[in-house]
Amino acid sequence: MTDETRLAFAHPSERAKATAPEGPLDRISLSDHEREVEIGAFQAERGTTQRVRFNVVVEVRSEADPDADDVDRILSYDTIVEAIDIELAAERLNLLETLAARIAERILAHPLAARCFVRIEKLDRGPFALGVEIVRSAPEKPKLRLLAEEMPHPLIVFLSNGAISRADLAALLDRLESSGAPVILCVGAADLPRPQAAHGMPQRRIELLAIEQNAWVLAARDDRCVVVDSRTELDWAMKQGQISVWAPSKLVLDAVDGPATHILDGESLALWLAESFEAERLVLLGGDMPEDATLPVQSWPAEALPEL
Repeated sequence: MTDETRLAFAHPSERAKATAPEGPLDRISLSDHEREVEIGAFQAERGTTQRVRFNVVVEVRSEADPDADDVDRILSYDTIVEAIDIELAAERLNLLETLAARIAERILAHPLAARCFVRIEKLDRGPFALGVEIVRSAPEKPKLRLLAEEMPHPLIVFLSNGAISRADLAALLDRLESSGAPVILCVGAADLPRPQAAHGMPQRRIELLAIEQNAWVLAARDDRCVVVDSRTELDWAMKQGQISVWAPSKLVLDAVDGPATHILDGESLALWLAESFEAERLVLLGGDMPEDATLPVQSWPAEALPEL
C-alpha cells in the first residue's frame, strides 16, 4: 500500500501531520464521537435516526504557555462539540458533505483555528462505514459573526451580603433561573477587616481576593452556585444554562480594557462584567447603584424576590 493510499484511510490526525504547512502548529482532536442523527437523501433515511461518527482535528495557532496553565489562551474542546451540536440542531440535511463543511466553517470562525479536518461516517447503512472527509483552512478574516450570534446575553445579578445570607436563597435562585437567561452571580467583599497594603496594586489584589472568598461563601449555600473565574468557563456555563458565581481576579487583572484600578466594589465590577458580556441587564439585590450604566439596571432590596 502506498503512503498516499494509506493516508487516505488514516485518521484525520495522520493526514494533518502529513500535509502540515510550514511553521509549528498545535492540534486538538475529537475522536469517535457518535450521535444519533436523522440525515440522508434516500427515502428510507427519513423519519428515522442512524448512528453517525465524527472525527475532527483542528490545527490551532496556540497561545498556550508552559508557565501559564490558562484555559482562556487555547481553543477549547467544547468548540468542536458545540459546532457539531449547533449544526445538527439547525436543520435536517441530506448530505454528510454539507454537514462537514458547516461544522468546519463554524470551528474556523474561532480566531485561533487555522485548519480543520472533519470526517463523518454513517455506521448503520451496512456492515461497513460510509463517510466523507474534508479539510478546510481558515479565511484571512475569520467569520466571527458565527461566534457572536450564539453568544447568550446573561442576567448579571449582584448579591449584597444581606442577600447572600437570606434564608430563602433557594427560592431566589429558582426565581432567577425562571428568567430564561443564563445567570451570573456577583458579590462584594464580606463585612470583615482586610489586610492593608502600602501600595495600590497589592491592595487591589487583596480586595479582589476578598470578593472571591465571599463567592465561595455563596457557593457553599447552594450546589447550583458554581464559582468560575475564566471567560471560557463562563461561556460554557451560559450555554449550558448553569448558574455561575464570578470570581473576578483573573478577568479583571488580565483585561486590556478592564475597570479602573480604583474600582474595587462589587457593584461596579458587576456592571463592568455585565457590559463586557453584553448582558440583558444588571439586577442589584441590595448594594449601591453604580454610575454611568450603559444597560438596564434594576435595584431591589436584599430580601426581595425580584420581578424579572
